[in-house]
Amino acid sequence: MTDKLLFDVSDRIATITFNNPDKLNAFTHEMLTGYLDRLEECRAREDIWAVIVTANGRGFCAGGDTRQMGSDTPPTPLEIKSGLWDLIQKLSLKIREIDKPVVAAVNGVAVGAGMDMSLHADLRFAAESARFAETYVRVGLVPGNGGAWFLPRIVGVPKALELLWSADFLSATQALEIGLVNKVFPDDELQAGTRAYVEKLVNSSPISIRLIKRAMYAGLDMDLRSALDMVSSHMVLARSSEDHKEAIAAWREKRVGNYKNR
Repeated sequence: MTDKLLFDVSDRIATITFNNPDKLNAFTHEMLTGYLDRLEECRAREDIWAVIVTANGRGFCAGGDTRQMGSDTPPTPLEIKSGLWDLIQKLSLKIREIDKPVVAAVNGVAVGAGMDMSLHADLRFAAESARFAETYVRVGLVPGNGGAWFLPRIVGVPKALELLWSADFLSATQALEIGLVNKVFPDDELQAGTRAYVEKLVNSSPISIRLIKRAMYAGLDMDLRSALDMVSSHMVLARSSEDHKEAIAAWREKRVGNYKNR
């Protein structure tokens, strides 16, 4: 365990908070290990229906610690490869294993691998003071935390290349305009606004929410016929579920659905 990462679960919502504010939440090995463990916990626990990822202080995540870059004793090629594959890159893979909604509440600067941490989430909500930049070219590196895979799928290939090549910062408003973030809140309303949105999700049918997410991401790598065939199988699961029966009953009775005990 590390005090650089906080974890809370209430009302079926898990909140993971990066807690290294003096370093703009630049991640440490302990933070990444703890984050990976908590993501697996979120995936496995039946009492968690959605996840919020956020941070304390002025930054969401400033990426990795650059102090060791260019040192007299640099890591070997194998150490570089293993360091990425054995830990950092497991994060994006782990989040894709979570069928539940994952929402990033970006409270401040998100830079390099820290910006990529926000891209892993299904949705991104930003504070007005948040800023985003893919800064790898400034230090002669490539996006090792999934940025080159996630970013073009979110904003399109030309815009993704522009951001990766230029390393320019985007304001929260600019990020909203290109679809990088879904909503922008005043700084002091970010957490409450994000929580309110996620509460709507956990008060909906969990089977429907999760199957939609699964169909969306799987369909990105399928041809249309395969995607439709997959969705028809998902529909069988949804139509035969207790969630579907409750949703129809709630609609007919003009009330809110009750899925808490399902």
